[in-house]
Amino acid sequence: MEVLKSKKILQDFVERQREMGKRIGFAPTMGALHEGHLSLYEEARKENDLVISSIFVNPTQFNNQEDLAKYPRDIQRDLEILRKSGLVDAVYVPEVIDIYPEQAKSDNYDFGGLENEMEGKSRPGHFDGVGTVVEELFRQVKPNCAYFGEKDFQQLAIIKKMVEMRNLPVKIIGVPIYRAENGLALSSRNQRLSEDRREASKVIYETLLKVKGWFKEHSYEIIKEKVKDIFDNQHSMKLEYFLIADEKDLKEVEFFYNDRNYRAFIVVVVDGVRLIDNLPM
Repeated sequence: MEVLKSKKILQDFVERQREMGKRIGFAPTMGALHEGHLSLYEEARKENDLVISSIFVNPTQFNNQEDLAKYPRDIQRDLEILRKSGLVDAVYVPEVIDIYPEQAKSDNYDFGGLENEMEGKSRPGHFDGVGTVVEELFRQVKPNCAYFGEKDFQQLAIIKKMVEMRNLPVKIIGVPIYRAENGLALSSRNQRLSEDRREASKVIYETLLKVKGWFKEHSYEIIKEKVKDIFDNQHSMKLEYFLIADEKDLKEVEFFYNDRNYRAFIVVVVDGVRLIDNLPM
């Protein structure tokens, strides 16, 4: 596995691979790698000659500088995980100057309203930061396909929209959420939870499974009330939001129609750690 430590080294590497006609699959990350990331590389392996990852904690997508400072970083651990996996041919580890040569500042995007739903309501500018770094990585890596987890479903929708808007020649592929044995969606943030709290947090996925059953039987208002009741009775957990939205525009529903695809979204704060999850209905 090659470790590419600058934009110039990456571009020379990519150019050589392109000259050999290799098809490139790419999965960008912010490090703190876990099995969920490995599932992205496994998917990339299926239809590409070469798999590239990247590790870059993007400063422009953090609204809270304290959150940025707390984000787990252990590059040697991450590189060892990648080497042992045998799934990745090269990893790009840029410096901030490689991504933002002048200053770490986001471009402004119009994602057709996707950026104003759910996470966008409490994190203004977050998706501008996501769009900026992913677009720049795509322009540098020049992948045929790029892989993102469905845990961050809104982010996945935003990236698909950005690629469409910018007319970038890359196919975006969503990979199903990778879960722990108890159902908890794997996340780098889980490292900040005690073992007991990680086990208790299985109630998040269990609730989504209940919602999937209720979806066929109850009105949306009743479902929301049932979810609220569950978390009112959970120790050290706060339900930040729960909603069901149309997968196409991510707008919260009022009524359910048979010709649309819906997904339930939930955010729960556990001992100060913000956990997100979702499930198609």
